[in-house]
Parts: sequence; C-alpha cells; structure tokens
Amino acid sequence: MIGYLTGKIINIKPTRLLLDVNGVGYSINISINTFENISDKDSVSLHIFTSVREDAITLFGFYNETEKDMFELLISVNGIGPKLGLNILSGIQVEELKEAIEAGNTSRIIAIPGVGRKTAERLILELRNKVEKITESQDRGTSYNIRQEAISALTTLGYNIKQAENAVRDILNDKKDISLEELIKKALASFNK
Repeated sequence: MIGYLTGKIINIKPTRLLLDVNGVGYSINISINTFENISDKDSVSLHIFTSVREDAITLFGFYNETEKDMFELLISVNGIGPKLGLNILSGIQVEELKEAIEAGNTSRIIAIPGVGRKTAERLILELRNKVEKITESQDRGTSYNIRQEAISALTTLGYNIKQAENAVRDILNDKKDISLEELIKKALASFNK
C-alpha cells in the first residue's frame, strides 16, 4: 500500500492532482482543503490513503495527517464511501467537523453538500467517541470558540458559510493572537476588497 508520496505537481484541479514521483505519474484525489494548501506549490508531500477494490485502485491524498485520520474515520461509517468522505472534507475544516460531531450539531453537518440528515445523524452516533483522538496540528494555539464565533457572526450578517470559513482561516493563519472583534473586522474588510 502507498502511504506517502513526495513529487512534482504536473497538473492540479480542485479535486484531483497528477503527481510526478521519480518519473511515475500518480493520479490522486484530493479535498478542496488540501487543494487550497498546495495550489501555489511546485512540489508537494502528501499522506496517501489507498483504496483497493476489485475493479480499481484509487489514491486519496491529504496535506496533513489529521485530515487523513478524519477521512479514515469517515469511511469507517456505514454508507460513507471514499467519494463522500472526500466531499465532506471539502465542505468543512477538520477541526470544525470534529467539534460538530462532538456537539451533535446535525444542522452544521447537513450544510455540507451531499450530506443528508440520516447520514449526519449516523456520523454523530458512530464517531462521537472516536473523533476526540484527532488533533488539528495547524490550529494549535487558536481558540476554536473565537473561530466559531467569528464564522457565526459573519453568516448572521449574510455571508455564506464557506466564504466566512475561508476568510477566518486565512486571517488566523497570519495572526494567531487576535481578538474576536479584530478578526471580524479583518474578515469584513477582506470581503470588500
């Protein structure tokens, strides 16, 4: 099984990547979150999940091990295959998904395209006690509450949730120690550029 690949990016799209590893081209399915982290790079290292079926061998690549761990948890749930698992990770950040599952927040999970109420309830039921093992390496030192409150405030003001999540994430990546008010102001300013 392939578990990790490092190579040169030949072609990249939001959900697929062609990676040249020593002259061999690997077609790898990626989430939109991974795409956002690697789209500006020439070469990249990815954590790989290899899916083997009788008719296909498919590779799924992740920018960090946390996202791969969450993907493996998602596809362990009955009725969630690799394609839906990748779709879920494209629609929500790992830490936010973890918090939504722990809190039993079905409304946040069904806001992800392709996820219905029954699937959201099954995710919560089966993963509530398992997601606590997943730690988000990139968000250490950042309070989840500040992130969530800022996103909530922005969606209340009429911005869509994905737009709000992206703005808040970008600001927190640049500045870890920031007040809620300053975070919201910077996010609003980024929308008006």
